Amino acid sequence: MTTERADAPPPGLMQIFLAFSKVGLTSFGGGLSGWMMREFVGNRRWLTEGEFLDGLSLCQALPGVNVVNLSIWIGYRLRGGRGALAGALGMVVPALILALGVVALAGEAVRGPAAHWMLAGVAAAALGLSIQMGLRAAWRAARRGVAPAAIVAATFVALFALRLPLIWVVLVMAPLGIAQAAWAMSRRGGG
Repeated sequence: MTTERADAPPPGLMQIFLAFSKVGLTSFGGGLSGWMMREFVGNRRWLTEGEFLDGLSLCQALPGVNVVNLSIWIGYRLRGGRGALAGALGMVVPALILALGVVALAGEAVRGPAAHWMLAGVAAAALGLSIQMGLRAAWRAARRGVAPAAIVAATFVALFALRLPLIWVVLVMAPLGIAQAAWAMSRRGGG
C-alpha cells in the first residue's frame, strides 16, 4: 500500500459522498475500516497511511460508531465541515436504504440457515481485514520506537490476556500514548 498522497486537489463534496457510499454499500461487518484504508489511502490517495491510522486511532477513542466517526474525520480533513457531512451521509444513508430494502423484501428468508452460513463467511472476511489493519498499525507503532510499541503491547495484554474492561484500559493507555507522543515531538523540536 502506498503512503504517498497524490498531488491532485482535494476531492469535491460529491466525490466524497460517492466514495463513502461505495465503501458503505460494498463492505460488511467489522472490516469497514480496513476497506476504508484501502480505498482512501491505496486507491484514491486522499490520505497517507500515517494520516489514516492517526485518524482511526482518534475515532476509536471517541464514542459512537468508529467508521462513522472516521468518515466524519476524513471528510473534515479533506473539505472541512461540509466534507465531514458529505462523508457521514455517504457512509450511512445509502447503506441504510439498502438495508431497509433487503429487510422489506427478504425478511423471512434471512431467518433461514443459509443466511447464517453466508453471514459467517462474511464475518470471517471482515475479521481478516481488521486483523490486517491492526497488524499494520502495530508495525507502524513499533517503527516509531520502543515506547509506542510497549503501549501497543500493554494494551493488547490488558484487553486480551487480562480481559480488563475496555473503558479502564482506554482511560489509562490513551493518556500514556498522548504523553509519549508529546514527549517525542518535543524532543524532535515539533512541539
